[in-house]
Amino acid sequence: MAKRTFSNLETFLIFLLVMMTAITVALLSLLFITSGTIENHKDSGGHLFSTTPNPPATQGSTVTQSSTATQRSTATQSSTATQTSPVTSTPEPPLFQNFSGYYIGVGRADCTGQVADINLMGYSKSGQNAQGILTRLYSRAFIMAEPDGSNRTVFVSIDIGMVSQRLRLEVLNRLQSKYGSLYRRDNVILSGTHTHSGPAGYFQYTVFVIASEGFSNRTFQHMVTGILKSIDIAHTNMKPGKIFINKGNVDGVQINRSPYSYLQNPQSERARYSSNTDKEMVVLKMVDLNGDDLGLISWFAIHPVSMNNSNHLVNSDNVGYASYLLEQEKNKGYLPGQSNMCIAKGPGQDMFDSTQIIGRAMYQRAKELYASASQEVTGPLASAHQWVDMTNVTVWLNSTHTAKTCKPALGYSFAAGTIDGVGGLNFTQGKTEGDPFWDTIRDQILGTPSEEIKECHKPKPILLHTGELSKPHPWHPDIVDVQIITLGSLAITAIPGEFTTMSGRRLREAVQAEFASHGMQNMTVVISGLCNVYTHYITTYEEYQAQRYEAASTIYGPHTLSAYIQLFRNLAKAIATDTVANLSRGPEPPFFQQLMVPLIPNIVDRAPIGRTFGDVLQPAKPEYRVGEVAEVIFVGANPKNSAQNETHQTFLTVEKYEATSTSWQIVCNDASWETRFYWHKGLLGLSNATVEWHIPDTAQPGIYRIRYFGHNRKQDILKPAVILSFEGTSPAFEVVTT
Repeated sequence: MAKRTFSNLETFLIFLLVMMTAITVALLSLLFITSGTIENHKDSGGHLFSTTPNPPATQGSTVTQSSTATQRSTATQSSTATQTSPVTSTPEPPLFQNFSGYYIGVGRADCTGQVADINLMGYSKSGQNAQGILTRLYSRAFIMAEPDGSNRTVFVSIDIGMVSQRLRLEVLNRLQSKYGSLYRRDNVILSGTHTHSGPAGYFQYTVFVIASEGFSNRTFQHMVTGILKSIDIAHTNMKPGKIFINKGNVDGVQINRSPYSYLQNPQSERARYSSNTDKEMVVLKMVDLNGDDLGLISWFAIHPVSMNNSNHLVNSDNVGYASYLLEQEKNKGYLPGQSNMCIAKGPGQDMFDSTQIIGRAMYQRAKELYASASQEVTGPLASAHQWVDMTNVTVWLNSTHTAKTCKPALGYSFAAGTIDGVGGLNFTQGKTEGDPFWDTIRDQILGTPSEEIKECHKPKPILLHTGELSKPHPWHPDIVDVQIITLGSLAITAIPGEFTTMSGRRLREAVQAEFASHGMQNMTVVISGLCNVYTHYITTYEEYQAQRYEAASTIYGPHTLSAYIQLFRNLAKAIATDTVANLSRGPEPPFFQQLMVPLIPNIVDRAPIGRTFGDVLQPAKPEYRVGEVAEVIFVGANPKNSAQNETHQTFLTVEKYEATSTSWQIVCNDASWETRFYWHKGLLGLSNATVEWHIPDTAQPGIYRIRYFGHNRKQDILKPAVILSFEGTSPAFEVVTT
């Protein structure tokens, strides 16, 4: 039989089709996961909580949050925030002139956004779309001001993967419209907790838009609104108080996911530390002048990837669980959020169990450090900020030699991923040479990288020369934020990416030394990662040579860390010498329009024939014991509609019948850890919703029911679509003790 041959044109067309398919799959498989060292899987984060024994007019709520700090120090922060309707006026609270301490305001607001039909941000795994909710996501804001109001700083920790530049620019613009020059680019830090289980779709640079499978204005606006509301609440509820600091180690919850890279650092440097992870937790305790709790912020290096890349439920992961425990303890008797005031295997039997184990360990240590905190933070507040073109920073290696940063590029090992979530293609870590096959595909589709960019990034073999790609918009940011805020002897460095353990240690020591050289001795320097704009990882020069995942993701080249150290030392010097006003503003970053729309379209919701939305398809069993799972299935509608129409503030409630008042009392909602809301997408707009209640040991015996709250999309011919609310209620069931 004659062998089939192909013409040159046919061969080219087949090759082009294969290349286009492969590059699309490759881009959608790229991972933006953990920070340099897994320290159990996240950078620095923050928990925050606050309580108000005598609640103000607005409803107070405790906020615990955790935010990644890429030094491999994640801060878990918890703060009580008050929840209320959006502030429509901004009265300046009266400031006291004669007290020792600070004016302190804390606030928390929901920023959950879409919980269906949107990619989860972190693993960048194609097909890992949200299909329900385990816990709500919150923005937690802390405002600290000097007693006369002359200086103030704002730290906001947000339960999202990372802060995007677009998000920060929009928040700053709206703050300026509302507050004038009170809250600015230099004194407001936005920090992501780095959960890998929050919605994507809020970025403007092409690599992240592709990874998000489009830009979701619905989610973006919900996040912006939540962040602003948390700041509004904190602003409204400022009161005189004091801040105390404490430090202590947390053991048994971290690993370094790239010990080989860590070992590339000089042995003399490594010998100074007892571990290849950063175990120290730093806690800020905030109280009023009577000593009553206001809030807590903690920084600790851990990666929130206990919920692995098989997860489809929106949640705040291990740092969020630590915040949840703190908030529940400080606001007993209130529902979560309504109070008055990866592939890597975790330690548990499943990812839910691992999340609880790690979160509880952080919660317990933060609680202990908070209780014993006695060193008061005193002194003036200050802030310094610059926008910097990170593609063109001259780095002084010594007094005579310089180097430069590079235009952004991602190496081959970037596509390999790491133990938290391996890549979907046949890439391996540690590659210092390119591959002719993938190089050819890249060159044909995206063009050939310049010799300049290839030379600058050595020994990184360039997979994607993102700094030379500008269609439809630049693929990576050129302009990034560098920022420090100080509260007396505490300096918070806002890092626009994720540091490895040793990178964080070097930056902390350099900034501390800079402060000391100008008379500010014994400064505590914390690294808060994933702030203001996301730029992947930052490794040491030595770690960069090994070209594992983190090094391949160090997008500005081998001298990126040295450049950041130089830039942050400059900010520290400006604060210490009171010359912040002389700092150049730097080139303002862009704000792009007309971003790629989500790949998943909006469609009309439909109920089965003879059914309506909220009807019970499968009721709970008549009786359960504590420890069992009560489950109800309802006729559902797409949960993403609820991010547009906020008639209901929860997707579910579990309610107990109280005979004395003949009424149903809510015992938990969709922010409670023991509930899970699953959405099952069918064909042609049909869907089901499953509500699970994992009955805790603390549940009281009695009669219960489960309610479901949703919104359906309706569109009549020649009319615009409308979003309608509905409810569903299960038959009652009984919970008995063992």
